[in-house]
Amino acid sequence: MKQNFTVRQGALDGVEVFLSVAQHRSFRRAAAELGVTPSAISQTVRVLEARIGAALFIRTTRSVGLTEAGERFLSHAKPAFEELVAASEVARGLGQRPSGLLRLSVPRAVVPILLEPLIASFCQAYPEVELEIATSKELIDLAAEGFDAGIRLGQFVDADMVAVPLTPPFRLVVVGSPAYFAGRSRPRCTDDLRQHACLRWRRSSGALASWSFNDDGRAIEIAVSGPLIAHDFPTMLGAAVEGTGLAQLPEPMVVEGLRAGKLVHVLEPFAPVIPGVFLYYPGRRQVMPKLRAFIDHVKSHPAGHDKVPGTR
Repeated sequence: MKQNFTVRQGALDGVEVFLSVAQHRSFRRAAAELGVTPSAISQTVRVLEARIGAALFIRTTRSVGLTEAGERFLSHAKPAFEELVAASEVARGLGQRPSGLLRLSVPRAVVPILLEPLIASFCQAYPEVELEIATSKELIDLAAEGFDAGIRLGQFVDADMVAVPLTPPFRLVVVGSPAYFAGRSRPRCTDDLRQHACLRWRRSSGALASWSFNDDGRAIEIAVSGPLIAHDFPTMLGAAVEGTGLAQLPEPMVVEGLRAGKLVHVLEPFAPVIPGVFLYYPGRRQVMPKLRAFIDHVKSHPAGHDKVPGTR
């Protein structure tokens, strides 16, 4: 059975009133400063004294002075209260303008494609924001790890997150190097992959990812085999360029390799389309100006989209 509890009266209740009376040595002037009645000031001080268990002021008809307990309370309470006021101002500043530390958790693969072209322009546009980019393949708990937002492929973003698209949808494509295909026939259908060395990707969950295909509108998953298991896409890309085997990768990652002739497409008719890359964060109410500024900057500076087919 649930029990009913009341919130304990705060230790700071009445401290601002006490400090004002102590500064002015007057209940009336403290009331004028705080915009309340003198009787309200007196009542607040009485409650504070009762909670502390000692008289803080000596009152006469002509003056107000501090007791020894009041003097000691003042010596500790005043600097502590000033620190709290300063802390409030700092927090208020973070809530009113883009400033402070902006921490993003991102996969290593998206840094050169999406973020590197934006970092310099964002830092120049918002000099009061410190941008920290932590590369990780793990799907971390943003709040628990102290991150403002993350960037991931759309299919890996939890449904309870607010997701902002950074790219349009794109294909997962199978590529290999000309050196790999020297003396080998290119696969014409997905069944042909059994005769090829396929580079695999281990998800952060520990499971090996299957290769996904679109077979005439029907989504299929194929368990492939090969000489290398990687934990991120850049490692797979580098191995594919070196001729280690075939790799299935997001198309924006392989555009430069294809243009340079370091890679060739295979199985293009079977390439599935995935939602794209998203920036995600927990809850609209929690968006600080620094994160809002980053989101708006990304939207207005579509750097990297020239590497995503269909966005030039």
